Amino acid sequence: MKPIAMVTGADGFVGRHLIRKLLSCGYDVIGTSRSPHQTAHDGAVIQLSLDHSPRIAEVLNRYKPDVIFHLAGESSVRRSWNDIRGTFQSNVMASINLLEAVRMSDIVNSVKIITVGSSEEYGIIPDHVSTIDETLPLQPVSPYGVSKASLSMLVKQYAGVYGLSIVHARPFNHIGPGQSLGFVTTDFAHQIVQIEKGLREPVLKVGNLSAKRDFLDVRDIAEAYVLLAEHGRKGEVYNICSGVLTEIQSVLAEFLQMACVNIRVERDPALYRPVESRYVRASNRKIREHTGWTPKIDLRDSLRDILDYFRQQ
Repeated sequence: MKPIAMVTGADGFVGRHLIRKLLSCGYDVIGTSRSPHQTAHDGAVIQLSLDHSPRIAEVLNRYKPDVIFHLAGESSVRRSWNDIRGTFQSNVMASINLLEAVRMSDIVNSVKIITVGSSEEYGIIPDHVSTIDETLPLQPVSPYGVSKASLSMLVKQYAGVYGLSIVHARPFNHIGPGQSLGFVTTDFAHQIVQIEKGLREPVLKVGNLSAKRDFLDVRDIAEAYVLLAEHGRKGEVYNICSGVLTEIQSVLAEFLQMACVNIRVERDPALYRPVESRYVRASNRKIREHTGWTPKIDLRDSLRDILDYFRQQ
């Protein structure tokens, strides 16, 4: 019999890619969304709001998933500054409701849960630190980062106190085809395609180009989540990262090389973050040792796929 996976936030950017990966790995998939409007790549999607634990428990008892991938929540650092309360409702309270539902369900002793945090949990990196591993103290600087750090602490509590089988993933910067606007690679690609189609002047608005990020293709991240479900250890936290820092300027340069027209670049202060963390190289040693995962998709290939996605819209 096929293992059953439940994916919250199934109609989101990562959820769609994860469902594809799970189906290719032989899972039956049940996706949940607050307002599903179609099936997600052959996985059934049901309407489920994460604001009422007894209702969630009913769904868990009906479908009896072997693993829950909890992807639902606010994903934008930029938006979190404008809606702090909503960010905590989506990323913390909804997660508590889900975990409490697991506790009251029939599958409490059998289900494995993968919660999804963020590299934003680390926040301020001390000057003496040259590599980010999972033991680094958390000092988040954005409301989004604080909400995800809170989730990682809840995971430790629910695993240690209540015995739930939870693994917390801490992915770094997701990129890939299908991501919404509001993220650096999609914003660049969308503007370039609009310029190529004559829908705007040949001027690309940018923020801080000197910032550095650890970019990872969403399809590599989806594979990491599946491997964590199969091999990740209860109560542990895992960085999911490439281990390579790339300057935003370099990403922009790659995009401009792929563009079909000449484009002028202008800096826009409105696109700068209120607080910018110091970035250093992150370590993916733990997930590699525990699961055998390694990233496979080259950054340039990811950027080309993002650009082609917008060209096809």
